[in-house]
Amino acid sequence: MEILRELALEYNLFLISDEVYREFVYDEEQPFSVLNLKGIEDRTIMVDSISKRYSACGARIGCLASKNKQLISAILKFGQARLCPPTIDQIAAEQTAKIPPGYFTALREEYRRRRDTLCAELKKIPGVKFTPPRGAFYLFAQLPVDDAEQFAIFLLEKFHLNNETVMLAPGNGFYVTPGLGKKEVRLAYVLKCEELVRAIQVLAVGIRAYNQR
Repeated sequence: MEILRELALEYNLFLISDEVYREFVYDEEQPFSVLNLKGIEDRTIMVDSISKRYSACGARIGCLASKNKQLISAILKFGQARLCPPTIDQIAAEQTAKIPPGYFTALREEYRRRRDTLCAELKKIPGVKFTPPRGAFYLFAQLPVDDAEQFAIFLLEKFHLNNETVMLAPGNGFYVTPGLGKKEVRLAYVLKCEELVRAIQVLAVGIRAYNQR
């Protein structure tokens, strides 16, 4: 964040930070907002949404925060010139304001359990490498396969274990540099712990089947 702050100053840039996962932090970590950076208060923008926080994926309700009054004035004009989000999403978003703060405490604890369960199960698979995530609800892992994208296709089209398979996101799409992420995948630990255990068991068999083709 400090490096980005220096770049914003050097090249006269605005710095936009998507902080939609800021409640999803574990291990006593504290999120750091772009709005707390010193010396560039007039060019920092924080973006947020209800989609992750309340498991409302697809609900296009969010907010934008900045200390730059001129910027906010211009953005309000754009907001008034465009169509509004769906009415049903607005009604649902309004109700989230009534959810007590304890909701986030329980939510973090549940996702921490899911993260720990996923990490424990992945460690049982030979050749899998990963760093336990400290936030959000995704885990990047390097798998013992030659091509993660082809492996993902294999799992969906040619593999099942008792009519079950695993869907995952190939890692190469998350990199700009060609070639990076070829053996990596992104796993979302959005299932219950017992379902995550089963999913990684299926994944382990899938890896063996893929490499034995």
